[in-house]
Amino acid sequence: MNTPATDSAQAYVSDARNESVLVYVNGQFVPRAQAVVSVFDAGFGLGDGVWEGLRLAGGRIISLQAHLDRLYEGARSIAIDIGLTRQQLSDALFETLAKNGMSDGAHLRLMVTRGVKRTVNQDPRFVIGPPTVVIVAEYKTPRPESKARGLALFTSTFRTSGPDVFDLRLNSHSRLNLIQALIQAIAAGADEALMLDPRGFVASCNSTNFFIVRGGELWTSTGAYSFKGITQASVAAAWRAAGGAVRECDFTLAQVYSADEAFVTGTLGGVTPVVKVDGRIIGRGEPGPVTTLAGERYLQKVLDERG
Repeated sequence: MNTPATDSAQAYVSDARNESVLVYVNGQFVPRAQAVVSVFDAGFGLGDGVWEGLRLAGGRIISLQAHLDRLYEGARSIAIDIGLTRQQLSDALFETLAKNGMSDGAHLRLMVTRGVKRTVNQDPRFVIGPPTVVIVAEYKTPRPESKARGLALFTSTFRTSGPDVFDLRLNSHSRLNLIQALIQAIAAGADEALMLDPRGFVASCNSTNFFIVRGGELWTSTGAYSFKGITQASVAAAWRAAGGAVRECDFTLAQVYSADEAFVTGTLGGVTPVVKVDGRIIGRGEPGPVTTLAGERYLQKVLDERG
């Protein structure tokens, strides 16, 4: 389990420049090895916080406002006052990039926790300071092999949850059930876990949203039992803008196995083909033309938004 991921929706090309990045920690920029938080931090002790993953392309952060919308909505839902305005937080993101001389091909992880507590417990009233805000910017390019070969998925026995149990649309630091699903998939020889909702319909993968292609239509889950994917929404919007059909609907594993194509979407990889699910070949067992077109339309959409 300690070997680096070679094929994964989160895999990227190794870059030596990442060893010397400066990390934003509560307004200060520190070397990677010195980027630390207290063991009494609510995020470390309890997973009490929210985060965003963002992608830098051509000097602009893709879908920045949508990411900030989700971050602030999540923070409000768990009663965290970030203590920075949207503009101040946006400025911090770009300052982090500037400090590291980054203008393209980078991925940012923006993390906000409730902050340091007097003691490690669940009660938010024990917080003794402001929230912890950390920004990590690294050079990350998706591995071309993953896109060229396509991913293999394994359907986990761990289910996604509804908002009355754990709202996955809240981009929380608490991801243990998703990590358990991924561990199960890795042990089965797959790259990523496919997860069902409590009713048995397909929900999402452990770190990405999932699409199938049937008759030229894109199908993805309703989102009732999965996280709110910004890339997922952009892919669907780009496909519809070109006159294509997108269904946000309940569908089953049987419909996945008989799909023409499949792919996953995420901030780092954009659109990544899926060629196998539970050992079953999807379509022709190689990245398909609709998946390729969906990726091209998505990329064009986000590049146009940057202009």
